[in-house]
Formats: sequence, C-alpha cells, structure tokens
Amino acid sequence: MNRYWIVHRTTYFYSHPVQLGSHALRLRPREGHDLRIESSTITIHPEAFLRWHRDVEDNCLAIATFATPTDRLLIESSLIVEQYDQQPLNFLVKDYAVHYPFAYDPDDGPVLHAYLSPSSLADEEVLTRWLSTVWRPGQAIESYALLRRLNLAIHSLIAYRRREEPGVQAPGETLSQASGSCRDLAFLFMEAAKRLGFAARFVSGYSRALMASEDGGSTHAWAEVFLPGAGWKGFDPTRGELVGEDHIPVAVGRLPHLVPPVAGTFQGDGQLRHLEVTVTVDQL
Repeated sequence: MNRYWIVHRTTYFYSHPVQLGSHALRLRPREGHDLRIESSTITIHPEAFLRWHRDVEDNCLAIATFATPTDRLLIESSLIVEQYDQQPLNFLVKDYAVHYPFAYDPDDGPVLHAYLSPSSLADEEVLTRWLSTVWRPGQAIESYALLRRLNLAIHSLIAYRRREEPGVQAPGETLSQASGSCRDLAFLFMEAAKRLGFAARFVSGYSRALMASEDGGSTHAWAEVFLPGAGWKGFDPTRGELVGEDHIPVAVGRLPHLVPPVAGTFQGDGQLRHLEVTVTVDQL
C-alpha cells in the first residue's frame, strides 16, 4: 500500500471584482477496493456553499455557489489517499474474451454502448490507416496483448509535451504532429480502441511523477477499457504502461471535456486576467 498527500490549488485572477456563478468541482478521487481516502479538505476563497452529489458516471461532484463578488478565486483541495493497486496484472479475462476479436455479453451491451461509439468520424481514414500498423484482421492475438500493443505503439510514436491550451487534440492531429499532452494521448488511445471494438472511457486524476524529469506530481489523464472478467482496466499511453500504484483516478467520462477538475462561470465587467494551477503529489 502507498500513501500519497495531494494538494491541488487553482487560482483565478480577475481584472475587476466579478460575481461568480456556480462552479463544479471534480477533485475527490474515486474510492473503491483499490483506493481509500484517508482525509479530504477543500478550501475556497471567497467563502462558498458546497453541495455534494454523484454525477451520471458516479463521480463525486461538488457544486460551489458564491454570494460575495471577488477579484480572486482560490480553490484548494488537500487529500491523503491510500493506493492498494500494486498488482495491476492480477486479473483474469473471461474465456470468451481472452482471444481477439470477441463480442461483449448482450447483457452488458446497453451499458457499454456509449463507450463503444466513436466521438467523431472526421479522422476515420487517418486512424484506420494507422491502426493497420498495429493489427491486421486475421492476426491471432489475445485481447489484453492487443491493448498493450496499442498502448506501447502510441507511447513510442507520440512525444509527450506539456500543453496549456484548453481542449483536446483530434486523434488525426495528434498522429500528424506526433506529439501531445497526456489527455491527447489518452483520447487517441480511446478512439483507436473503439475502432477495434473495445469499450473505452477517459480518466482524469493524479500521478506521482508524470515523467522521469519531473520531481513532483501532476494532474494526469489516461484511458480505461472494459475487459470482461477484469472490469475497467486503465492504460496509460503517456508512460506506455498499465495503470497501477502511481495513478489516482478522480473522474471518468465518455469524453475528455465532460470531466474537468474545475468548471464555472462569472459575470461582471472584470475579465479573467490570469490562471494558476499547481499540483503536488508526495508519497508519505
């Protein structure tokens, strides 16, 4: 078991006082058999009223509402979590899904349908052509081995780069540029896995150290694929590995833009002048 102390601080600076609208906060990790939250606090300035619920994906969501105008908004989440997923390869795939291709159980179909549909067909030709270098029809391979090959193919082809611009690159753009952020690589993996017939979803969370050159932690993104018998298994194409003890999932979604850590609005004459985000993930 690993224990991590995670501090995620987001600060908005406005040119003049503004009236803040409601803000949705996805900052609390997804607890389960492999992850437990030991302590969790959220500090907000100006003072906010929080309402907690779970969204359609069962992510823990806090809605913050504000009464006081301000020229600065600070949201700080401090967590201590216990991570137990130290043997990510300790799983068994159901017999019918061991070898690729396979068909999902009809009972699971209605639930998995949303995760099987490609988000866009704009890059279909580019993505299909590239996928032919990863797997060709008729090649004998196990399902997990194919996903691992896909993960490593993206890791070896696409160079990781920090990208501060909002949004996610289209898969074709990531392939043509041969570079992208962790969310771009995760989205490419998702869309490629869907073309192969796997149910896939986007995951946002934290990582102890995204790259070897980075000492601290960071927000991070990866993908999960539903493997019958094993459940939702995480693949991190940025690192080229199966998700395990260095990953702390916070939110999952059909698409990347559906699970931002912080999202909200404001009204008034002021403009957003500057945004600062800092994340530290320390192993205890």
